[in-house]
Amino acid sequence: MHFSNSITIRRSVQDVFAYLSNFENIPTWNYAIAETQKTSGGPVGVGTTYRQTRSLPSPSEETFQVTEFEPDQRLAIHGGLGPFEGTLTYELQRVDEGTLLTNTADLEATGVLKLTAPLAAPRVRQAVAENLQKLKEILERSS
Repeated sequence: MHFSNSITIRRSVQDVFAYLSNFENIPTWNYAIAETQKTSGGPVGVGTTYRQTRSLPSPSEETFQVTEFEPDQRLAIHGGLGPFEGTLTYELQRVDEGTLLTNTADLEATGVLKLTAPLAAPRVRQAVAENLQKLKEILERSS
């Protein structure tokens, strides 16, 4: 499953990247995540690991690792993401209105979900778009 969503946020790329790269913020803008905790030491960068508690589609615990970290430009994570394994990439681009944020998902369903993943793709893409809209609202409200 591969898809992208883009949204323009009326904040600087520095502000958007700072908020995104503080992964403990995920539960504030992703309605399916209850808690995210850093599990490795040192500053956030490539190799940093996290554990998070998911409330939807069913309660579960998952882990992910930062695989790309280019300040104010690009951020990617890879790991177990709900019923999927894969990579989420966030690309930031400076535009007149603030920051164009593009989120790309490369996900593969595991187990029996492999059969129904193509049917779930539009709903997953829509859920990610809703989360990005919430992120936009939080960042623009705090400016």
